[in-house]
Amino acid sequence: MLMTAADYRESLRAYRPRVFVNGSAVDSVADEPLFAPGINAIGVTYDFAHVPEHKAIMTARQGPSGKTVNRMAHINETSTDLLYKLEAVRLVCRTSGCAQRYLTHDSLNAMHQATRRTDDAHGTDYADRLAAYVERVQDEDLTVGIAMTDAKGDRSQRPGGQVNPDTYVHITERRPDGVVIRGTKAIVTSAPYVHDLMVMPCRTMAPEEADFAVCCAVPVDAPGVTIIARPASRPGENGAAFTGRYGQSTGVVVFDDVFVPHERVFLAGETEEGGFLTTTYATHHRHSCIGARAGFGDLLIGAGALMTEANGLDPDDHGHIREAIVELITITEGFYACGVAASVYGTRDPSGAMMPETVFSNIGKLVLRRSPVRTRTTTPRPRRPWRRCSAAGPTSRRSNAAKSPD
Repeated sequence: MLMTAADYRESLRAYRPRVFVNGSAVDSVADEPLFAPGINAIGVTYDFAHVPEHKAIMTARQGPSGKTVNRMAHINETSTDLLYKLEAVRLVCRTSGCAQRYLTHDSLNAMHQATRRTDDAHGTDYADRLAAYVERVQDEDLTVGIAMTDAKGDRSQRPGGQVNPDTYVHITERRPDGVVIRGTKAIVTSAPYVHDLMVMPCRTMAPEEADFAVCCAVPVDAPGVTIIARPASRPGENGAAFTGRYGQSTGVVVFDDVFVPHERVFLAGETEEGGFLTTTYATHHRHSCIGARAGFGDLLIGAGALMTEANGLDPDDHGHIREAIVELITITEGFYACGVAASVYGTRDPSGAMMPETVFSNIGKLVLRRSPVRTRTTTPRPRRPWRRCSAAGPTSRRSNAAKSPD
């Protein structure tokens, strides 16, 4: 079933997650105005799958089942799939700024590779569990949020060396029918308005840190899950014509002795494979980010053209305006070309899934991070000028900065 944006919003009403925003509890995520821009943004990925001219890139035929599924839940089988995913992400982000749901795609593809690798090494059955889970995600057209970045606590210490182990999500109990997890994940994109949260390790764990190498799918309203979120962009502000309509929320997710049944557990102590999952997901996600920021670049370029027109100016008569627009186009198409190359030179993983070429994926992400074509999730602090040298003589920037009220 391919849902629409309205279907997606309605589906959220079947869940009752424990969510707080701006210090207040949320009764219904689907009806909370502070989350509306984020729900609208993900909704674009649903509605575009029904637009005839977009169907070729927004949907895909999943080989094993032969079903037509949303591109954001598809397991890539060919280089063309990688290209179409890149185009699909650019398309939806051109409209919404950041459609967020491509995170679902990136995690499922990385896990497809990692579970097969783990089964081959340890004789587990994670791949079969994941296949059943992916089928459900595709059939119900779900959105899965990624709970990857741990709170980390004392960053000079590894997970196993933390005074408070709950700064990393870890297994606290292993039962015959599942595991119990505890800990904190931070910067979880779209956390309040997804169907499931996919817990993933954020680094390679040492052998003695096996309990921290855990990957599992947790319903957003599972007992013991608490989400402390920020508003999705700037809802309700009259001057925020775009970010009042589209945006994204991030949240801190606390797992307080959450039980996860075996069929939703896809890694439970395999440290080496956990590291493989982390790096593989990073490559898939960086490849997707290229498409996302290209879409955002299209928005910036279009906004620049509209502002020029609104001020009664012709770029052909004002070279500095034309050069600025050309520079944005050059930057955007430059890093997007890295995404195209990563797709064309992608390789088939032993699991059967297509993996974007790693070097081009990472270079593309690096180039876009050094460019103005990227979004901010927080308001930047104004820069303070360096203090003037004292009468006693010049001092270094470092010493001046140390004296700053900041």
